[in-house]
Amino acid sequence: MSAADDAVAPFDAYLASFREPPGYLNFASYGPPSDAVVETIVDLARDASLGRSAAHLHAQDRRALDAVARLTGFSPEAVTLTTSTSLGLLQVAFGLPRGDVLVSEAEFPANLYAWWRSEEAGLTRVRSMPPVAGDALAPVTPERVAAAVGADTVAVAVSAVDFRTGARADLAGLREAVGDRLLIIDGIQGFGILDTDWTSADALVVGGQKWLRAGWGTGFTALSPRALDRLRPRLGGWTGVEDPSRYDGRPHAALPGAQRLSVTHASPFASGALAAALELIESVGVPAIEARIAATTEHLITALLAAGVAVLSPTRRDERAGIVVANVPAAGAPSAVARLADADVTATQHGPDRVRLSVHATTTVDAVETAVEVLATGP
Repeated sequence: MSAADDAVAPFDAYLASFREPPGYLNFASYGPPSDAVVETIVDLARDASLGRSAAHLHAQDRRALDAVARLTGFSPEAVTLTTSTSLGLLQVAFGLPRGDVLVSEAEFPANLYAWWRSEEAGLTRVRSMPPVAGDALAPVTPERVAAAVGADTVAVAVSAVDFRTGARADLAGLREAVGDRLLIIDGIQGFGILDTDWTSADALVVGGQKWLRAGWGTGFTALSPRALDRLRPRLGGWTGVEDPSRYDGRPHAALPGAQRLSVTHASPFASGALAAALELIESVGVPAIEARIAATTEHLITALLAAGVAVLSPTRRDERAGIVVANVPAAGAPSAVARLADADVTATQHGPDRVRLSVHATTTVDAVETAVEVLATGP
């Protein structure tokens, strides 16, 4: 077997682990889990039903944390598990030092409510990113951030990939623009499919149900030394402290690492699912997954443009990930999504004139061409 064959065989095994319908183009909403994830959950549920020890079941926590550390570049002590991006962002928001948080109003609600709730609690103040004239969905760039931060800014919150436009953030540039302030990254639309330096973030929060394909209830938060020094565990619970099983009715000191944000014992089913999903990614490597998605996305964009369908998302590879937004004029998006469904293509409507398509490594050329044919045909 040649070196090329050696590379192809693991990727074929990776692709064969998934069973979503061929026309599924909705990974930005939810990524159907792999056989490995499903089998892990079933095995752990069976162990629980047979009364296996809690220590045996919760060994999945360490397995997941180690996989997160390997794929993020953060140390194992700097990562903790969470049930969702929303919870992870809330914990960061409530732990910040007092001051202003800069965030775009175009962010996904999870990356807005966390800061609003912290402000309501009197902990921080929310400052909206100054808008770009005529473009409510303009990407958050280092230049915009540099012009907007001030002496009272303690953190800047931004998505690695915008959920509506598919625009990919310049993490290295944002890191430089933010300076010594905390850079909070919602990584749910990019982690696992983008080969980038995630340690640019001070807090990287990722839910596992989309591109990681780990299912709901899975996720993690990774914190830089700067964040660990500044964040207080205001929403941390009894498992986030030293000697948690010493039941003396007294508050204990918070753990030194990211585990201080732990609220209670994690679900071993969720931990095992996340670990299985991350290990499957590791079996082929993020660069290979990114390259496959990039090629399929390029094919989709080219085909849409050739069919006369305008593309509203970035078209350059270095500015996008796996999201492509097609323009359907005259408020035709509801009809287009219905016609896509009739053709067994799953997509998301965003507004009256936008259809969001999102492809993964398992997406086929046939699925792309079917979607393009439907969108090009019109009602």
